[in-house]
Amino acid sequence: MAPPEHVCIIGAGITGALIAHRLLQLGVRVTILEAREKGAGSSSRSAACIRQQFSTPATVRAMICATRRYERFAEEFRCEPGQGQVLIQNGYLFLYGTEDGRWQAAQDNVAMQRANGLDDVELLGPGEVVERFPHVDGSLLAGATFCGTDGFLAPDVVYMEAFRRVAELGGVLRQNAQVVSGSVSGGRLRAVQTEAGEEITADVFVNATNAWAPRVSASLGGSDLRIAPVKRYLYFVKRGTQLDDETLLSWPMTITQSRAYCRPENGAQLLAGWAHPAESEPNFDWTDQDLIEPSFFHKTGLDNFGVQLWMQLAESMPVVGEFAGIEATTSGFYAVTPDHNPLLGFDPKVGGLLHAAGFSGHGAMMGPFTAEACAAMVMAGRDLPSVTVDGVEVDLSAMRIGRTFVHSEGMVI
Repeated sequence: MAPPEHVCIIGAGITGALIAHRLLQLGVRVTILEAREKGAGSSSRSAACIRQQFSTPATVRAMICATRRYERFAEEFRCEPGQGQVLIQNGYLFLYGTEDGRWQAAQDNVAMQRANGLDDVELLGPGEVVERFPHVDGSLLAGATFCGTDGFLAPDVVYMEAFRRVAELGGVLRQNAQVVSGSVSGGRLRAVQTEAGEEITADVFVNATNAWAPRVSASLGGSDLRIAPVKRYLYFVKRGTQLDDETLLSWPMTITQSRAYCRPENGAQLLAGWAHPAESEPNFDWTDQDLIEPSFFHKTGLDNFGVQLWMQLAESMPVVGEFAGIEATTSGFYAVTPDHNPLLGFDPKVGGLLHAAGFSGHGAMMGPFTAEACAAMVMAGRDLPSVTVDGVEVDLSAMRIGRTFVHSEGMVI
């Protein structure tokens, strides 16, 4: 099959931007259609963390590739001096308690991660944790894992700089152009129609809408994607007088024994989150992204979820309990698959439709790898068993559409 001349990408978040950029580098004409404005979905509401510590070997290898790409983002996207710093590598610190039963699995994971190329991941005993990270209470720790090349991203810089470069390379971004239907002929998607009645033809269409992906797929005649849109909340905790800016900014992303987590947002705030049991909201609206349920709003009494999260953090990091308080609550949707691994590949029901969705909270961090994998499949015109990025081969079977969801990613927060 000849390489495509024109690819239409649906969704202008980080994933769509990076796929567009890679295809343009390969000489393909690209049009991006966005229902609202670029970054208007989960990309602008992300915790924006990035790690290589996963329990799925393919994801470990994919995230090594993604991290390397983000390290050289400014060069690759030809950013102006000072404009392309998208990655802060403070590290990721996973804490394990003496009674939670996961410490052995954590040690096994580290062995697997090292075997798959993550050389700088470390196992730390309780004493080492306290010595290197004095904000942590080591009294109930069995140990911890730490990777210093993990960290967090500036998501707005990623998609703004990426789309600037996409425009320079001739890509066309159409904002406020919601895709509502598709035209299928001979078993293949030939065109999509927007809410305004415009029709865009292309050789391949990429569904990069993540939490919106199931409804986009259905509107185009595609498969029923096993993706559940799930609401998640983030909180911003104001630093007290116990620490200075420099100390707070040096903290790694810290995941407690209860899986409550926090990282420095800036010198004055922690960004914090904690997964809670939540039902899928398949019919959510755009405005629902920012709708804060009363029990999750930080100003709703003293038993709201944000305060519970704050207290959980304080159990492992006592100094956090002395912080000045929660300043803000934000929310957005994760696109969760049954095994917490993404769906990357062509739709088995209709030709010419490629899905890149279901990242289960890992979409921003995985973006550079997703772009390479999707571009390779677009150029080949078919699903691929693996893709090689910067000399690292990644098996794509754990991300294949239509797989049996039996081996779940174990390091989900």
